[in-house]
Amino acid sequence: MTHMLHAAARRVQWSRASAAKRAACLLAAAYGLRILYPIIRRRAKRAGCKGGPQDAGRAEGGREAPRRAGSRGRASPAADAEFFKQLLELRKLFFPKLVSAELGLLCLHSVALVSRTFLSIYVAALDGKIVKSIVEKKPRSFVFKLIKWLMIAIPATFVNSTIRYLECKLALAFRTRLVDHAYETYFANQTYYRVISMDGRLANPDQSLTEDIMMFSQSVAHLYSNLTKPILDVVLTSYTLIRTARSRGANPIGPTVLAGLVVYATARVLKACSPKFGKLVAEEAHKKGYLRFMHSRIIANVEEIAFYRGHKVEMKQLQKSYKALADQMNLILSKRLWYIMIEQFLMKYVWSSCGMIMVAVPIITATGFADGELEDGQKQAMVSERTEAFTTSRNLLISGADAIERIMSSYKEVTELAGYTARVYNMFSVFDEVKRGIYKRTAVIQGSENNSKNEDKAELHINGPLEIKGKVIDVDHGIICENVPIITPNGDVVVSGLNFKVQEGMHLLITGPNGCGKSSLFRILSGLWPVYEGVLYKPPPQHMFYIPQRPYMSIGTLRDQVIYPDSVDDMHEKGYQDQDLECILHMVHLYHIVQREGGWDAIMDWKDVLSGGEKQRMGMARMFYHKPKYALLDECTSAVSIDVEGKIFQAAEAAGISLLSITHRPSLWKYHTHLLQFDGQGGWRFEQLDTTIRLSLSEEKQRLESQLAGIPKMQQRLNELCKILGEDSALKTMGKEE
Repeated sequence: MTHMLHAAARRVQWSRASAAKRAACLLAAAYGLRILYPIIRRRAKRAGCKGGPQDAGRAEGGREAPRRAGSRGRASPAADAEFFKQLLELRKLFFPKLVSAELGLLCLHSVALVSRTFLSIYVAALDGKIVKSIVEKKPRSFVFKLIKWLMIAIPATFVNSTIRYLECKLALAFRTRLVDHAYETYFANQTYYRVISMDGRLANPDQSLTEDIMMFSQSVAHLYSNLTKPILDVVLTSYTLIRTARSRGANPIGPTVLAGLVVYATARVLKACSPKFGKLVAEEAHKKGYLRFMHSRIIANVEEIAFYRGHKVEMKQLQKSYKALADQMNLILSKRLWYIMIEQFLMKYVWSSCGMIMVAVPIITATGFADGELEDGQKQAMVSERTEAFTTSRNLLISGADAIERIMSSYKEVTELAGYTARVYNMFSVFDEVKRGIYKRTAVIQGSENNSKNEDKAELHINGPLEIKGKVIDVDHGIICENVPIITPNGDVVVSGLNFKVQEGMHLLITGPNGCGKSSLFRILSGLWPVYEGVLYKPPPQHMFYIPQRPYMSIGTLRDQVIYPDSVDDMHEKGYQDQDLECILHMVHLYHIVQREGGWDAIMDWKDVLSGGEKQRMGMARMFYHKPKYALLDECTSAVSIDVEGKIFQAAEAAGISLLSITHRPSLWKYHTHLLQFDGQGGWRFEQLDTTIRLSLSEEKQRLESQLAGIPKMQQRLNELCKILGEDSALKTMGKEE
């Protein structure tokens, strides 16, 4: 037995070289299995689906149907007809007219790319001559050609640098065009508000306006450079190689067919193994935008989070968002790892071996390079010519192979560009539709329990898209609502039809419980929400001024806070000077901040510098500066003392400004002439306001509330006394029966 084992061991004894070869073969086989298995599996699934669609449908049942419905609703971006359609639409923004700076940059870039191709061909021929002079042992010729080679390197390097420079300039020019158009659309007709509040298709417009446009512009410029020059290289190098082979009596058909077959096979393999980079990149951009949104959300609510000590919750949400982004990036990196490995193997090594065959066969079979019955000197010259031809052809072939490699590698870049194109095109489409009053929000499907619970409120909600049938007519005097409903962007009908009329000189007090439609009415009057039914007569926007409970503090000087949204030039055109602004601040008891903060030209973060009451008084100062006919006041003095608040309202009435106020302070009732009261159930009442009667009724209500608040305690004490005394009481019995 021992002898048999030794004999078997001697038979299977491996050397280091054979072991390395076998290990390499095993690795190659495992790698090929890992690549080919998913392809074979997908093909088998497709064949199975084609062979038995009914069985497949029965096997999957209802679980597959929702997935297919979702996939139809949102197709992943790819280099298909839809991608080229979107790219052609965006091209109109790149080149708005025939003669433009962008088109000039594109032409210069094209000239630089063509020049670089001709320089490459010339350098390849010069390399062959240098090698020939070395083989022929001609030092003078070698030095002369080497100097020539160094001289040609100067324009070649300049052209290379120019190509990169023009590519970056072209990307910047494309981005500038897109950003200018995006900003014009985004800030036209209050689209910036409607995209976020009325429409639900763009989760993070800031991401689309910055990161997506930048990546899209860079991808377009880089892809043009990566496709134009390689295609030109392939055409010119192929022509040069074929012409050289024919001039020497070689047949170029065989190498050309071999090159075509290799390129075709490589393209088929890469296409089969290519991941969906467009979908992956689009998802990565979405997760980047969501992470940025989470950071900006924390910055915007930093004080509230600090008061609640909610840093742990916010940190977990940030970590969750970053983990989703990191997982997506790791997925893309892992996909690229295997794809680039296959790509490099095919294009570097398979193509190099085929290139050697393509160069060697014409030289070996060419009649112009045959030695025949030549003498030794002539044979030596023929060897040098063959060397020159081989070097030139090899350099040209390497250049052509690199060009084909860049063309085929650009497929991955095209799919990534498809992802950026889809996001940018979708952004512009949403902007245009919202600008035209077309809104789409994500539908919320409720369960049967919710439907049964809300059957009584079914008429207060509109399912499906909301149609804008109402009219808005600008008039010089008065605000008139004729059957105007208050409908939220989600389709909830707060008030089915509102009718009232506010003339100049009238002051309207608006009251009601929370969520009854008070602030929503202001949004309709300001033009933020559309009028879905009825007719609304109102003054133009410049004659109406809205002041919220938390006024917005802009970036700029103290002067800019008072005159917002005007600029200093607009202020001077209206005839205002700093002395006039000082008078306005005196009216709202805010003049002290001019000295406190260092004058009108002081620049600070006014959102944090001013207190809540000071910011509200700054909002009222803006009203006195703009002098509108109608002021919409939404709890805009809730943090101001009652005495200062009264003086501000008196000054507004004296200035001839009609006030439409939402307030809960009874001290402000006397500054209003009419009342619009909502009941929170869709009902409303519009009437003339009698402040004396309303104040007496309010006092009586408060008195009854304080009296009725003690009844439960008195009833409980009566029950305890009856139990202790063992007696009964008529009130106690009544309480039990109730």
